[in-house]
Order: sequence, then C-alpha cells, then structure tokens
Amino acid sequence: MTYQITNVIKARAKAIGVTVKSSSKAGKKLDVYKDNIKLASIGQAGAMDFHLWKQAKGKAYADERRRLYHLRHKGEAPKTKNGKLTASFLAKTILW
Repeated sequence: MTYQITNVIKARAKAIGVTVKSSSKAGKKLDVYKDNIKLASIGQAGAMDFHLWKQAKGKAYADERRRLYHLRHKGEAPKTKNGKLTASFLAKTILW
C-alpha cells in the first residue's frame, strides 16, 4: 500500500526546500528530493507517524506520540552531513 502524501506533508517538505514522492524503495514511505536529486528515503512503511496518529486517534494523542518520538531521536545525526540534509532530520521535520 502506498503512503498517502497529504497537502500538510507537501507543505512541511516545501518549508525546508525539498519535495516528496512515494518511495521507490521497499519498506519506506517517502523519497525526498532537492533540485530533482534524491536525498533520502524516509519513514518505515507500515509504521505510524504524527499525521497517521492524528487521523487515527486525534491531535492530543498524536502530540504525545510526537513528543515521545522527539525524545527517542534527540541524539541522532545533525541536520546536515557532508553538505546534505540527513534522513533523520528529514523524517523528523516532514513526518513528525
């Protein structure tokens, strides 16, 4: 099943200067591009993210899941590495 790319997802991607498409990589939700160059595949297919939690259980529940996600991932890779945005940063910004 393909991940549903909503206008909110597109807007969050656009805010950081990238675009998203359904992932061509098995097991991933989205491919992220900047200037038509693929930067990363993000999001585990089948796993929930903020947008899916919000749709399924409401904003309050989704906000708590977001808070916990940010706690789990606070020590991950920096925003950029070798001049490129990291997959961790992209997932955190677009999906959470």
